[in-house]
Amino acid sequence: MAKLPLSAPRGSDRTVAVLDIGTSKVAALIARIGADGMLQVIGTGQKPCAGLKRGLVTNFEKTETAIRGAMDQAERAANVQVQFVHASISAGGLQSTVATTEIDIAGASITPADMDTLRIAGREAINPGTRTVVHAQPALYALDGQAGVESPVGFHADRLGMDVHVVTADTPPLRNLYRAINNAHLGLRTLVASPLAASLACLEKEERDLGVALIEIGAGVTTVAVHRFGMLVGVATIPMGANDITADIASTFAIRLADAERLKALEGAAIATAKDNSEIIELPPMSEEGMGEQTRVPRAQIIAVIRQRLDMIFSAVEQQLASLGFTGPRARQVVLTGGGAELRAIAEYAQGLLGRNVRIGRPMGLIGLPPSQSGPAFATLAGLVMFAAAEEPDIWHAPPNQRAGPERTGLFAALDRLRKSF
Repeated sequence: MAKLPLSAPRGSDRTVAVLDIGTSKVAALIARIGADGMLQVIGTGQKPCAGLKRGLVTNFEKTETAIRGAMDQAERAANVQVQFVHASISAGGLQSTVATTEIDIAGASITPADMDTLRIAGREAINPGTRTVVHAQPALYALDGQAGVESPVGFHADRLGMDVHVVTADTPPLRNLYRAINNAHLGLRTLVASPLAASLACLEKEERDLGVALIEIGAGVTTVAVHRFGMLVGVATIPMGANDITADIASTFAIRLADAERLKALEGAAIATAKDNSEIIELPPMSEEGMGEQTRVPRAQIIAVIRQRLDMIFSAVEQQLASLGFTGPRARQVVLTGGGAELRAIAEYAQGLLGRNVRIGRPMGLIGLPPSQSGPAFATLAGLVMFAAAEEPDIWHAPPNQRAGPERTGLFAALDRLRKSF
């Protein structure tokens, strides 16, 4: 098995490995990034995970076993040995802010050295307090107060400004996740906020420009990410997810969690129809002693239990959207992703409840992604590959003299160039 190179010159083929460590599963993916920007999947793996709750590591041994198993599957398929990974994080109370900074250019032509100075000033403008910075990336540049410049180098201006999108999290969950990955004998290249990764895989450029909210319904956590003017401007997390729906079904009808999950997937929906009132579903008993007393209920009764939890989740989503400023005529588009977005009729339900246009977001832009990993549940996994491919410098973690250059200003701009090449 060949070892992956630690790095490769820009413009040549590279290979990256990513991990989506979620509450219900760990998914791994290895991709080859061509010199032309093509993103080719060469290996995938997936293992159930019982070592996390609400995205937080609660059992190191179980989490490590799931990480090892998923990455081993991907390594065997790709015939390579992974040393470093990019991993997602959805726990730790993700929060985001936009830090703004400005430097004096005195009418001169902007140089790469000026960009270095601007990034240093941007780093000094960030104050995470007791929290840990997950990533801090240049999002928008302004010349003499006029925002929207993608590549400032070469322009003349008196003042050069920059908005930096900063995502922070509580420190202990990040350390625990790092330890779990390290215990699996993998080095951590970058931690990426799950909603940012999912956004890279699911959202169109025009949506980000006009205004869009991405709602990722995971197993234990629902995340909300708001985009405006082409940039990610706000992130929030809600400690509820698809597993809560499963637990509600299991508790209401006194059945096993595994049976409740299967019932949700096969018979569940977000909206009941007239037919659901007459369709009778047999419920498996909790124990073998009750085999002779099988319970039968209308499908509509199962959907009513699902609706009750959905109402709670989306009520919290509405509150978060309002707190993130996603209001007004530019706040009409919502994209649902994550495993919870696979529930039947959930887009129609969300559209009626939120009063906005809603669609289901699936990963785009990767060649060779298996059909089993092409649904909303794997948006974060695909987005991690795109994050790694864009190679956007982080002004908090990377030294200030690691220049982005005029061709690498803005993560979403870099992503759009990758998609065009694809």
